[in-house]
Amino acid sequence: MALLQHKFIVNYEEQQAAFEDFLRNFKSSSTETEDALENLRLDADGTSDEYDFMDDVDDNAEAARSRRRAKPKAKYMDMLQGVADRTKSQILIDLDDLRDYEAGLDQDGTSLHLVDSIEKNASHYIEILSRAADSLMPAPTTQLNFKDDVLDIIMTQRMRRNQTVRQQMEANIDDGVPESFFPPELTRRYTLNFKPITPSGSSSDKSSKAMAVRHVRGEHLGHLITIRGISTRVSDVKPSVQVNAYSCDRCGHEIFQPITTKQFTPLVECTSEDCQQNNVKGQLFLSTRASKFLPFQEVKIQEMADQVPVGHIPRQLTVHCHGELVRQINPGDVIDIAGIFLPTPYTGFQAIKAGLLTDTYLEAQYVHQHKKAYDNMVLAPLTIRRMTDLEQSGQLYEFLSRSIAPEIFGHEDVKKALLLQLIGGVTKEMGDGMRIRGDINVCLMGDPGVAKSQLLKYITKVAPRGVYTTGRGSSGVGLTAAVMRDPVTDEMVLEGGALVLADNGTCCIDEFDKMDDSDRTAIHEVMEQQTISISKAGITTTLNARTAILAAANPLYGRYNPRISPVENINLPAALLSRFDVLFLILDTPSRDADEELARHVTYVHMHNAHPEPQGSGQIFTPNEVRQWVARARSFRPIVPKQVSDYLVGAYVRLRQQQKRDEAGKKTFTYTSPRTLLGVLRLSQALARLRFADEVITDDVDEALRLIEVSKASLYDDSRDRRGDQSASTKIFNLIRGMRESGAAAAGEGRGELDMRRLRERVLAKGFTVQQLEACLDEYASLDIWQTAAEGTRLVFIEAGEDDFMDDEDF
Repeated sequence: MALLQHKFIVNYEEQQAAFEDFLRNFKSSSTETEDALENLRLDADGTSDEYDFMDDVDDNAEAARSRRRAKPKAKYMDMLQGVADRTKSQILIDLDDLRDYEAGLDQDGTSLHLVDSIEKNASHYIEILSRAADSLMPAPTTQLNFKDDVLDIIMTQRMRRNQTVRQQMEANIDDGVPESFFPPELTRRYTLNFKPITPSGSSSDKSSKAMAVRHVRGEHLGHLITIRGISTRVSDVKPSVQVNAYSCDRCGHEIFQPITTKQFTPLVECTSEDCQQNNVKGQLFLSTRASKFLPFQEVKIQEMADQVPVGHIPRQLTVHCHGELVRQINPGDVIDIAGIFLPTPYTGFQAIKAGLLTDTYLEAQYVHQHKKAYDNMVLAPLTIRRMTDLEQSGQLYEFLSRSIAPEIFGHEDVKKALLLQLIGGVTKEMGDGMRIRGDINVCLMGDPGVAKSQLLKYITKVAPRGVYTTGRGSSGVGLTAAVMRDPVTDEMVLEGGALVLADNGTCCIDEFDKMDDSDRTAIHEVMEQQTISISKAGITTTLNARTAILAAANPLYGRYNPRISPVENINLPAALLSRFDVLFLILDTPSRDADEELARHVTYVHMHNAHPEPQGSGQIFTPNEVRQWVARARSFRPIVPKQVSDYLVGAYVRLRQQQKRDEAGKKTFTYTSPRTLLGVLRLSQALARLRFADEVITDDVDEALRLIEVSKASLYDDSRDRRGDQSASTKIFNLIRGMRESGAAAAGEGRGELDMRRLRERVLAKGFTVQQLEACLDEYASLDIWQTAAEGTRLVFIEAGEDDFMDDEDF
């Protein structure tokens, strides 16, 4: 009984002819620059809040429109010419172009369903489009000679031999293809890939948007789908055989064996007509030079944290990259991968163990990076003009700091420190190989409920490479690197941990005080040397971990205890504390006015699902705009001039004197060491970068010293908060006293002299008026706290004894 025959629904000959016409006649004005600027908005329905701010399409719309008005050109014929001239090795078929072409065909009454067929059977249509490209491949414009690549010479000989064999076949019509005919996979010097359709903002087609790994089903087998995730492991690039070439030792024929599976059985006996007619079993020898290899890389992607349901663990998917798609993904990248979902059966002993199960993988076709590095960002002209206007206003520092987590109330100085951490200082490489880090490390130590974790989450989203982890859920191996056995090559490999994934980014570690001491010591080398030295399982190497550490911790026993010293409350080793440039102590002290403002802010956010509008003329930037500001600021490398260096030396000496007095009064907060001087220098360079300047000025040093001083201001606010004196004069006095203690606006070598001009600028920048400042100066001058000198250009504190001044009960 004969099997039932079913007619093909699709006419592949007509579709191949349509593909040839598409490649030959499609006109486009797009350029490589436009392709680099365009963003694949794969979640355009507005359902995801986490990655909406990473889309730069709106910023570049004006530039894209101007380029589209350029003269049209044959996009794919130029691409084929580049392949023929050996300048390109990839043909990227944009399905948006094919959809536009198909729309023109539908007007003529023909409907071939080209795009729909490719999306549902992508693996087969790669071969059909490759045949169309082979038929249209133009002749190279450059002549090959003996100085060219050896593979080019072999390819030229193969193409000429193919033409000779075709002529012989036309003259003598044979039934089959002779063994000497080269398979097309061998003569192709390119890889053909598909770029998926970019979904529009009103698109409701869920299949065109990025999916989570757990949403991939069996119905997607063979389809072109897009999956979003974070890459966790990237293998080495190795050659993958595509076509094996053998040569016979008897008849000299070349036998070719296309490889389509993971494992194959090499040919041993010659199958040519000469050996069969002579009844001779010629032995085949593998010819590596004549075989065809492609670069291969295996990538493991994992679900994003917001895609994992409660109580589940994130799922993983294996991605295979070939050709031009290798080396495009690094561990820790947030990516959208468009590829073909395919099954692969287990082989060997794995098949016995797996039984009826089948493994699946994704054959990558197009990779889109979500979080671009700062160096790869392209700023739109509209954004640059806005930067110039705000730069001239001088309020950029205040506006950007308010834009850091605007839903969180208060913490102005903490947000300023986090902004400077995003910008960072200047990393210096010495001539002898010594490296001085420029990344700023910040620790937030505070009572429960002061929004430390939310600040860490926000920084993780804004930073291009941000990794969030917790102390109790992280081990030393999970932070640094683990030695694992590679499933493909069965050799020992290193898999990077959180600090390696956050290279050139920010690593946020929550519950820092809950970590075991053995695990916490793994961070010491990273925080200062920014490397990870590994000596495990015969692997001795050093990994880069050029990351800024943002840690959040609670004091000992949960809340800050005012009856014991600050060092006992913090309960972190001195070797670790000295590596933090800024350590904020945030205490939750009751205050009627502050508590009422906080409650109103929180209820407003819950009712309106948005942050309140800033008071006055302030404005809030989106996270995408903050990232662009930071990207431009990081392009500057400010230097420290001689006069600022002398001023910095004096400030450091005063900090060491203050440390000595704090130790005598048992109020030691942190340990002032030479690392503190480097921390002030990094903060000053970050402030100069924020001004888009090439030199550090004394005001930058003053602000850096003020941030370090205000980080421990909560220690001295308890008595004032209990009295409830929050008048303008008291606030200005506290501000001036903080400037005196930090050395900011110091006028000379003396500790009690302040420059009145810089003091006035600092006070007015905080929102106080000139009348309030004058009233405060007169009020405390009458109390013999200070007095003006040098015709009103100096403010001199009247020293009543060092210990008396530092005692809060005297005020």
